[in-house]
Amino acid sequence: MGSHQYVFKEGPLRVRVFHVEGRRPPQPAPTYGKHRATVAQEREAASLLYPPKPLMIAAPEDGGEYPLLFLYHGFLLLNKYYSQLLQHVASHGFIVIAPQMYILAGADATQEIAEAAAIINWLPGRLADVLSEHVGPVQPRLDKLALVGHSRGAKVAFGLAMGLSEVALKISAIAGLDPVDGKDVNQQTTPPILKFSTHCFDLKLPILILGSGLGSLKRNALFPPCAPEGVSHQAFFSDCSDPTFYFVASEHGHMDFLDDRTDGFQGKLSYCACRNGPSRGPMRRFSAGILVAFLQAAMFSETKTFEHLIRNPTIAPVTLEKPKWYIASASETSECPDLSKVFF
Repeated sequence: MGSHQYVFKEGPLRVRVFHVEGRRPPQPAPTYGKHRATVAQEREAASLLYPPKPLMIAAPEDGGEYPLLFLYHGFLLLNKYYSQLLQHVASHGFIVIAPQMYILAGADATQEIAEAAAIINWLPGRLADVLSEHVGPVQPRLDKLALVGHSRGAKVAFGLAMGLSEVALKISAIAGLDPVDGKDVNQQTTPPILKFSTHCFDLKLPILILGSGLGSLKRNALFPPCAPEGVSHQAFFSDCSDPTFYFVASEHGHMDFLDDRTDGFQGKLSYCACRNGPSRGPMRRFSAGILVAFLQAAMFSETKTFEHLIRNPTIAPVTLEKPKWYIASASETSECPDLSKVFF
């Protein structure tokens, strides 16, 4: 395997995956007694030790400081379906957090974005203690935070980056895995993210968009496309601001980011609702690897691997369309520019 293809394999770090219980409403305060106010405060404080939503966390076991990555799951999916993707990215030196945002949800993602912000705002006071308890001497780099969303989860990531809910930490980078913003151009879900105006987002963040070639196709007459044309990866790339990088895996589908085995009703649905590729492994390895290379560039200005993958897409474990990018100072049709001048 070439020197730059290492990102498509799991990295050298041992990884521990663990779950953190979500916050429960505090027990009602006693209705009598002189200490009832104190008891109520203690119960409220105890509930705040837990995150607003259940979390699955993949973290390196080797002691050190590591940047953070949030992964927001797709519509009606479970965070545990992304465990292999999380472990792959974490093994290259990232703490990856996947909240379970809901089990059932309607079309409106406004509350989901607010709850995602609340989870981020919980991190400074508690994440270090949680990591110490479950992993050991591992410290989060709160100054290095990336947001990644799959499908509807990309609405959450982009909504946070756009400031629809306030977060206490600075966002360093954002990525959409086959992002979706509704059923059709005229049927965006609330809050609408896409503006359908070229490079209008003005996020001032490095952006990565990964698309599936089969996502816009129906699997059968019973289900609509999982990533409808007009409100998926093509439209997101068109709206995204400088610098944005765009890859499309032409022979894979919307659910090919998930684990090889996904149980339960939602897991079975992930196989029959969407047009999928021949197997999930190659797409998952590609998406994890390109995320690692992108984040190394965006967070640490280590650009050589990411630039090499843009220039040499045939070394990826999936068939890719020609990568695209939007860098205000470079022509989209020219050879990939020197990214050391983009990420600095």
